[in-house]
Amino acid sequence: MSIDIANESGWDVDEESILDVARYALDKMRIHPQSELSVILYDSESMAELHVQWMDLPGPTDVMSFPMDELRPGKEGEDLPEGLLGDIVLCPEVAKEQGLAAPTKHSMDEELQLLTVHGVLHVLGYDHEEPDEEREMFALQKRILDDWRAGRGLSGLSPAPTVH
Repeated sequence: MSIDIANESGWDVDEESILDVARYALDKMRIHPQSELSVILYDSESMAELHVQWMDLPGPTDVMSFPMDELRPGKEGEDLPEGLLGDIVLCPEVAKEQGLAAPTKHSMDEELQLLTVHGVLHVLGYDHEEPDEEREMFALQKRILDDWRAGRGLSGLSPAPTVH
């Protein structure tokens, strides 16, 4: 799995955990190991510009995803899909605020891990516009993050769903 990370935010973040959780999520979703993903971290001003440009919404947001080849999760017994997954853009400043405001009060890095899984699911076609889509996506997001944390001896956050 080729995952590139570019921290243009100016914030000190745990890039290794972002890469690790992204790789874990893509493996769980049965994406071909030669697929490519880009993760970019922006400051709040740059993220606000993207948010206006692509969503026509003011202010910075936590995560934005830009799918490329519209890959979907692989199914058991079939060849794994391969290609360019796209870009996930994260904003550490917003992540820090959300982590502190969450019922579980967790760190910026923990929130960035959650947002990375969220972004991976978006580039794979998941969405949360409708209630049934939201239930499916957030349950999958929680399961992937909890499994990743358990595999590394970390406690689960049981985070409230991220809204953006």
